[in-house]
Amino acid sequence: MSDITVTNEKILDFSGQLTLQDETFPTLQILNQAGEIMDQAGLERANLSSEDLVQIMQRMLLSRQLDIRSTKLAKQGRFGFFAPTAGQEASQMASSYAFNDEDWLMPGYRDIPQIIVKGWPIWKAILWSRGHVLGNVFTTADDQPVNAWMPQIIIGAQYVEAAGIGLGLKKRQKDAVAYAYTGDGGSSQGDFYEGVNFAGAYHANAVFFIQNNGYAISTPRGLQTAAPHLAAKGWAAGVPSLVVDGNDPIAMYLAAKEARQWAASGKGPVLIETLTDRLEPHSTAGDDPLRYRTQDEIDTWWQKEPLIRMRKFMTDQGIWDEEKEAAYIAEVNALIDEQIKITDNVPKQKISDFIKNTLAVPSYAMTEQIEKFESEGK
Repeated sequence: MSDITVTNEKILDFSGQLTLQDETFPTLQILNQAGEIMDQAGLERANLSSEDLVQIMQRMLLSRQLDIRSTKLAKQGRFGFFAPTAGQEASQMASSYAFNDEDWLMPGYRDIPQIIVKGWPIWKAILWSRGHVLGNVFTTADDQPVNAWMPQIIIGAQYVEAAGIGLGLKKRQKDAVAYAYTGDGGSSQGDFYEGVNFAGAYHANAVFFIQNNGYAISTPRGLQTAAPHLAAKGWAAGVPSLVVDGNDPIAMYLAAKEARQWAASGKGPVLIETLTDRLEPHSTAGDDPLRYRTQDEIDTWWQKEPLIRMRKFMTDQGIWDEEKEAAYIAEVNALIDEQIKITDNVPKQKISDFIKNTLAVPSYAMTEQIEKFESEGK
């Protein structure tokens, strides 16, 4: 049998292609569920100091407390839209630790914690959830710019934005990247494909994250796509792509760090699929996860959540303990209390304000409406 015949048989082996896809994307893992190091060389490659590890742990605890407090505020009617983040702390906070202030974050609506650690005050995040205009002002407490765009409500649209900003950074020869997060549901959207394809074609400075958390609102990941791995979608655009244990903070940091180095050097974007789980409802807007998944499944994932394994690893290393964790959580909650007070003291928007903020130059009709409502004190 000639070589070309063997090659042609492989080409026409459709089931073999599916098997090959599945085998082509092993999962990057450094820290297992028991908090044990599985790859010492990988740990050394991450080059994380004890201080770095503490900061990553603190970021994850900050995210968890924001989740807990935001959920309570939402139930009290004091918070607007909120998308819970419990279970995704490593995927979000350990990965974002690899980026710096010069990098541009393009978040989805579940990525509020990543903006906050870039310096965006919590009180503005709460205002954003309430639809207040000041919630779209991305500056620090001392009015320094925060390189982040508003959390995108349109699923996957942040990928298009990241592609454009990433290309701009490349053209300006900046040592910086645009990085964007979406969920597995976002990878089923047209904007996702357009953004990755554009960034790949123009070798933009971009890093894309797909947080494969199991469900797009109520649709299981398995019903969204036949792709064995969502990372394979990056290959279709000629983009280096990988799968990472999204509950492993060290693996998440390592993947993000090396992806950033690759993209910032002008070689083009990288796509990272993170395997994690959304442990709570899709949002506080009436979603009941038990209508589309079982409690047993949720309980199983709670045993795998990233804080458990990171806490075990760091305790074994002698750089973390219950006392330090309790003290930091108390510090975070005091900060949140302070930020809530600031939020509650911000003047509520008037009808005239909404109209003023619609267009930079109001139309004649809008000007009349503004004058009318202002005369009525509204």
